[in-house]
Amino acid sequence: MRWSDSAKGFAVVLVVTVAGYLSTTYVDHRFAALEVSSDATTSPPPTSSACVGEDGRWRNWPWANVPMLSPACRHDR
Repeated sequence: MRWSDSAKGFAVVLVVTVAGYLSTTYVDHRFAALEVSSDATTSPPPTSSACVGEDGRWRNWPWANVPMLSPACRHDR
C-alpha cells in the first residue's frame, strides 16, 4: 500500500467522524430545544416514574419510546 492510499483512507475516516459528531451535536441541540419549548407549554413533566397499569397501558411516560421492563403501577390504598 502506498502512502497516498493511507492518507486518503485516514482523511475519509476523519471526515466521516467529524461529520457524525457535528450532525449529532446539531440534532441534540435542535430537537432538545423543540422538546423543551413544546413540553413546557403543553404538559407538565411526569410526577413519578413510568409504570404499566392493569390495562397494559403506560402511565407517566409522555414520550413515544417506552422503557423496557418497567414495573407495574402501585395502587395507593
